[in-house]
Amino acid sequence: MTSLLRQAAFFKSAEKLNQLPTESIAEVAFAGRSNAGKSSALNVLTNKRRLAHVSKTPGRTRLINFFQVAPAAFLVDLPGYGYAQVPGDMKKHWAHILPGYLGSRPQICGLVVIMDARHPMTPLDVQLLDWFRVTGKPVHILLTKADKLPKSKAARQLADVRSILKEGYEGYTVQLFSSSSKLGLKEADAAINDWFATWVEVDA
Repeated sequence: MTSLLRQAAFFKSAEKLNQLPTESIAEVAFAGRSNAGKSSALNVLTNKRRLAHVSKTPGRTRLINFFQVAPAAFLVDLPGYGYAQVPGDMKKHWAHILPGYLGSRPQICGLVVIMDARHPMTPLDVQLLDWFRVTGKPVHILLTKADKLPKSKAARQLADVRSILKEGYEGYTVQLFSSSSKLGLKEADAAINDWFATWVEVDA
């Protein structure tokens, strides 16, 4: 069975919540701190080198980018957050657009949160999880850049995040991931395809 993610193609960008596509019925959103490897993860998962733009200057986009994977089904790339050099007006935009989208978009069937395996569960990451928790929808965390850690350290980081999730985020899942080595690629792909399968009938 072919992964839906491999069919991803750019559909549209939206700067404001009233610009979101009305034809959508199922969305898997990707969110994470700037520089955590979100764009690289999207490119590896979709097997498209340039689907998501990997910027040398992180944190600059205001846009929500939609990539179609099936009729009415989309991957959604949210703006990265937490980059210290971003102007104040852009931070205010994020503070509106991220919780606005995550808290009010009924089409969301799951959220993929990208965290650097070397620095997971920062205060902004926790804030994001708390924003989304009220929806009752699933979250899958990718601890990216896991290849940059010794295996024993990566395993400890994974265990630590799992322990935190058990205490306050029931049903949330986490895995190690590396865009460069493709560690955890099959696991992440399966989780996302399963979410789509529960929401829409798609020809995979």
